[in-house]
Amino acid sequence: MKKVTLLATALAMVTGSAFAADMPVKALKAPPAPAFDPWDIAFGGAIMSDYIFRGVTQSNHQPSVAAYFEPRYNVTKDLQLYAGVSAESISFANRAAAEVDVYGGIRPTFGAFAFDVGIWGYLYPGGSCADNVAPGGIPGGNVCPVSTTTIFLADGNVMKKDVSFFEVYGKMNYTINDNWAVGVNEYYSPNFLNSGAWGNYASLTAKWTAPSTVFGASGVGMYVSGEFGRQWFGTSDAFYGTGPLTVFANGIPYKDYNTWNVGVGFTYKVFTLDLRYSGTDLNKGDCNAFTSAFNATGTTNVTPINPGGAGSNWCGSAGIAKLSFDLTAMTNLK
Repeated sequence: MKKVTLLATALAMVTGSAFAADMPVKALKAPPAPAFDPWDIAFGGAIMSDYIFRGVTQSNHQPSVAAYFEPRYNVTKDLQLYAGVSAESISFANRAAAEVDVYGGIRPTFGAFAFDVGIWGYLYPGGSCADNVAPGGIPGGNVCPVSTTTIFLADGNVMKKDVSFFEVYGKMNYTINDNWAVGVNEYYSPNFLNSGAWGNYASLTAKWTAPSTVFGASGVGMYVSGEFGRQWFGTSDAFYGTGPLTVFANGIPYKDYNTWNVGVGFTYKVFTLDLRYSGTDLNKGDCNAFTSAFNATGTTNVTPINPGGAGSNWCGSAGIAKLSFDLTAMTNLK
């Protein structure tokens, strides 16, 4: 009898375990997904040995500092709206000492393709009208209004008080893989540097990013990048066609030029050290006619648009070292 009882008990335990295994188990609640915060802010700054813009120095080959602030709104993970303001120290012939940029646009992404379309305003506050020195060494070429703030340039150049302008732009970047990316850029202004001449700039870019382990576990990253571009121009207004040695009644037909840069960068956390070489194919004479450099020299750099012969090195080859930091509120300030 005892054996029968023990057998029945064992069967009941086995059967109960089987039934328990077949019973539906209530799934554990997954933790709620973090709320999507569409707002972000990017900001940063830099110090550089030379501020080069499309192959032309904006700081007379002297050091420059820069800073920017850019609020962003992510409509979705693949669509971003943005607006921003940035500033750089410069050295122009009209004695403007700062460039202040105001910009905004939209950045849609489609898989490996990233686009950026917007408008960029370049503002140059604090400038004064720069006139030339008339033949015989007499200040005043009668280009600028008579004023106690008028600047007189001994090299025969002139420059407007306000050279602010805007461009519309479109960019496309294609990420090939974790290491390679290529891009194309297009910028257009109906009045480049307020000169009266339209300007169009197009360029191709390429970037190779080294594997994250290139410097072991140090956290240091590296990249190599380059750009080749071409700047096209229309004809300036009559203001720039007046000088002590020549008169272009219909303005100066600025010389189109090619520009390029190539460099290597090193990254660590929010910091980037970029070492770059930049150049153009503009000769010193045509560079002088375009830039109105305040320190042009000589008389032998004669070209059809620079008959006075003064030459400028503002468009020549240059090496640039730039140390910058870049942060975003959502990534770095949480």
